[in-house]
Amino acid sequence: MMNRRGALGAFVSGVLGSLAADEARAAKMDNPAITPPDPTETILLWPNGAPGGEGVKVEENIVERGDPKGLKDRAQVHTRAPKLVVFRPKTPNGAAVMLIPGGGYERVVLDKEGYETARWLAARGYTCFVLFYRMPGDGWAAGGDAPLQDAQRAIRLIRARAEGMKVSADRVAIMGFSAGGHLAANLTTRFDVETYPAIDAVDGLPTKPSLSALIYPVITLDPAAAHAGSRKQLLSQRDTPERVNELSPEKQVREGLSPVFQLHAADDKSVPVENSLRMFSALKAKGVPTEMHIFEEGGHGFGLRFVAGKPVAAWPGLFEAFAKRHGL
Repeated sequence: MMNRRGALGAFVSGVLGSLAADEARAAKMDNPAITPPDPTETILLWPNGAPGGEGVKVEENIVERGDPKGLKDRAQVHTRAPKLVVFRPKTPNGAAVMLIPGGGYERVVLDKEGYETARWLAARGYTCFVLFYRMPGDGWAAGGDAPLQDAQRAIRLIRARAEGMKVSADRVAIMGFSAGGHLAANLTTRFDVETYPAIDAVDGLPTKPSLSALIYPVITLDPAAAHAGSRKQLLSQRDTPERVNELSPEKQVREGLSPVFQLHAADDKSVPVENSLRMFSALKAKGVPTEMHIFEEGGHGFGLRFVAGKPVAAWPGLFEAFAKRHGL
């Protein structure tokens, strides 16, 4: 009995110690005085400009949104030149993660849901790529499919460069937050939809992600549970029942999809938790490997900026465990 108690105590101490270490690393990462500089390695998605941009007049701009604790919280509005920003680990584990930040389909959140998470994953061996994608309401010819064009092209480029980056082409995951979670879910379910004509040999590579993580995701465009802002942007060019169904990932789930990890807070006032619940039910109905974590508290848009002492702080470790179980 004493041996069992001792072993249990050691296990609990180890878990708590690991969580404490992660929180300490996150706190260090979030300190503006010691936050590492932004990476300089980027990959432009479209060598001759993104498709369907003839009528686009907006200009890119990065704004500092402000944070109560004085942390960096930047966002890029009006993406004109979609790209991947690269985070290389010191010791690659052979897997890659493409991070898709949120922003209500009006902006791309750089720090909370992009760079900070990429640094956390890179410290664990994952080669990371933060996706800067186009906004569907900015006048692109593809409208609600413009972001999907970027996501498809991006995952193909990662696979095209996999060997040089010490990554296995069959170990490329995606992780999307909020509206970026919708884009990740859209790519997960509609990866093989032809959204643009091939421009080079890269476009012959597969677009199916090896694994998907949907973090407090926008999913449905059903007005009863939809995030109103994302819905408005996605349907800005065409709002029909057929288009609503097409751009609601829970309606596009089918057998044979890659494993899906989901995370949401029950008290999310921006994107109702029903979004994740609907997606989970759809995935289970089709036999897709999936795991979902619903936390009582956390709100929306927390990324790695944990609420002190709240259970939601455990989510990165839960994702890592799920990813390893499924070969990532």
